[in-house]
Amino acid sequence: MLSTRISRGIRRCAYSTKSSIPIVFHPSKLPRTVTADEAVRVIGSNSNVYVHTAAACPTVLLDALARRLDDAPANSVTNVRLHHLHIEGPTPFLRHPQNIRSNSLFIGANLRDAVNRGDADATSIFLSEIPLLFRRKKLPLDIALVTISPFDQHGFASLGVSVDVALAAVESAKQVIAVVNPSMPRTHGRGLIHASNINLIVHSDTPIYEKHEAPATAGTASDREAEISARIGEHISAIIPDGACLQMGIGGIPDAVLASLVRTGQQKLGIHTELLGPGVLDLIASGQVTNDQKDFMPGKISAAFCVGTRELYDFIDDNPMFHFDESSVINDPAVIKRNDRTVSINSCIEVDLTGQIVSDSIGTRMFSGFGGQLDFARGAALSKDGLPIIALPSATAKGESRIVPFVKEGAGVVTTRAHAHFICTEYGIVDLFGRSLRERALLLTSIAHPNHRQSLEAATIKRFGRLQWQGFMPHADVPAKASGSSPETKL
Repeated sequence: MLSTRISRGIRRCAYSTKSSIPIVFHPSKLPRTVTADEAVRVIGSNSNVYVHTAAACPTVLLDALARRLDDAPANSVTNVRLHHLHIEGPTPFLRHPQNIRSNSLFIGANLRDAVNRGDADATSIFLSEIPLLFRRKKLPLDIALVTISPFDQHGFASLGVSVDVALAAVESAKQVIAVVNPSMPRTHGRGLIHASNINLIVHSDTPIYEKHEAPATAGTASDREAEISARIGEHISAIIPDGACLQMGIGGIPDAVLASLVRTGQQKLGIHTELLGPGVLDLIASGQVTNDQKDFMPGKISAAFCVGTRELYDFIDDNPMFHFDESSVINDPAVIKRNDRTVSINSCIEVDLTGQIVSDSIGTRMFSGFGGQLDFARGAALSKDGLPIIALPSATAKGESRIVPFVKEGAGVVTTRAHAHFICTEYGIVDLFGRSLRERALLLTSIAHPNHRQSLEAATIKRFGRLQWQGFMPHADVPAKASGSSPETKL
């Protein structure tokens, strides 16, 4: 019947819903509207609660939950567990560590200290696997707290800037509380949620979070960081071919790569990335991004979530150029490899001389998480002519080398030495794929900060014995201007 076909079509446009979607939607059928204070009263003891990601964080509900506990007996609500990726904004729930326990699936700066002093938890997990955690009930969710766009005439709202793991959360949770916010862009893709699958709505006019890069001031540390990022960006852009499909996040290095690409003028570029940042706007405006070489979502920019400026949010709003999907799809290496010439650009904390890449902790101090680094490193490696790149400054702000003989005790290796391919610093870029451990040590020493090369050479001799270069050079497919300094020293 026609009605059956329409119903199935609606489901395919959104996601696999928990309840049937009515063919005809009446505005009177919207979920009950309540205040934030009323909404959080459904959160009881021993609840597993999902909190929406990054810029979509429903802070109005977190504030209300903290207020509820401010005014209640200490044992009124206990063992509430908040599960989330990094969230922007304040963390008022930390006022009640005996009642609420935060569990970061990727640690943000605002919870880093709490995790390391034991007032919050962290779980190491690939971004691609978090939806499975919810759907398979390994982490059974009682309530999902999300921010959505206003409803359309058919009763659909959008998860907006963060589909990532939120799609699985709203599908899996027993109850969904949604903050309807007019500043949330309505994004195309699989992030639609129907009113019939929401239990309570709260209205808020507070703009969703933005992230701006602070401008560098001449002669300051930020100016030096910008200069280093620019040099790294030039090295990376030099090996990116026409028709490449890009994955990169936000920050100084990704923005420098994007700016360098605008100058070097590569054509027919595509974008398939977990995190979409404001640095893509100039590249798109230049006409270099066509997405017509992509196999997955050809003609579209595909992403899992977005953090940036109001300009970026306005650009993605109702823009069919973009396809937002959950991280189990965007970060699936089998999906990533479908796009030829995938270039993944990620950063890290330190790299040892064998190519072990530390990204989630500084020694035993937890810093971030696994995220999608290995998902994309593996996907790019499997992509035809793909380039998995790890980029980092050669030294810390204190002058310590970030290329080290051994990783710090307790440090978390996110990308193994077997997964390491291209490593880039401001001194060059080298390809470790297929190289012996001795060769890797020499290659990495060649792009280390000059102040530390002698000690790294000594560490190489101590670990691997004496050896000569004997004409050995970085892979020929790394352009000379982007390769590391040619080591001539005999060890």
